[in-house]
Amino acid sequence: MEFRTVVDVANPDFEIGPCEEILFVGSCFADSIGRRFREEGFPVTVNPYGTMYNPASILHTIERMAAGVPSNLQSVKTAFLTLGTNHVYRLKETGEIVDNCEKRPAALFLEEELSVNECAGYLRQAIDILRQRNPDIHIVLTVSPIRYRKYGYHGSQLSKATLLLAVETVIKGLGNPRQSRMPRISRLSYFPAYEIINDELRDYRFYASDMLHPSQQAVDYIWERLVETFFSAEAKVFLDEWHPLKQALGHKPFDPDSEAYKALMDKTMLKVAEIREKYPTFAL
Repeated sequence: MEFRTVVDVANPDFEIGPCEEILFVGSCFADSIGRRFREEGFPVTVNPYGTMYNPASILHTIERMAAGVPSNLQSVKTAFLTLGTNHVYRLKETGEIVDNCEKRPAALFLEEELSVNECAGYLRQAIDILRQRNPDIHIVLTVSPIRYRKYGYHGSQLSKATLLLAVETVIKGLGNPRQSRMPRISRLSYFPAYEIINDELRDYRFYASDMLHPSQQAVDYIWERLVETFFSAEAKVFLDEWHPLKQALGHKPFDPDSEAYKALMDKTMLKVAEIREKYPTFAL
């Protein structure tokens, strides 16, 4: 008997190798998954200009990174763009969409909801810039499972539905004249984090104390599904090699000055050195 509905994850047309450089831009869910990649020794960049919740703000981060000299995007192998909401705030004085209101008075801003086409347009611009700077980059789109109480739960669902439709529009090339006669874009995938939380882990025990954010257990499970889907065989071997060393380094000894513990750490650091030699981009 099956007591849960397991979400199928489509196999991408690329794989993440061991210790590849990865970029995460988006909501606080991107922060959580990016942190996990960092803990596993991957060289990652996570929201370099702050957490970005909507497609327009994600584009702003990509534009700022692309403007760097040299560009901060050329060495990135895979980029995860995580959408949180279609709500944006415009500064009344200039009409520009701001990425952070910086605790300024609400009267200075207008709140708007981006349409499916507007969200898709900002995503396409971000993807175009990433591909211009690095034609071989892999891009993974995902929608954050975190709900927004301030919109009301119906409003939050409408916001997520808008993002899901925008992602589908972009991946299938719908409404884009340049892609109307082209096949599905290669090296562009969708990872169903939103569906895994809401359709597979349908229980409040998988939420943090605020009942809105995924618990650490849920994040760990999503990490497992992500590894299962995107990681190459070599990357999985690397994780197996690194895991016992990570545990040893994280162990809190009863007596850190004991000879036994010092010997364990010496042995562990020798193995870490071997990992560094085998995987030159390993980041600890």
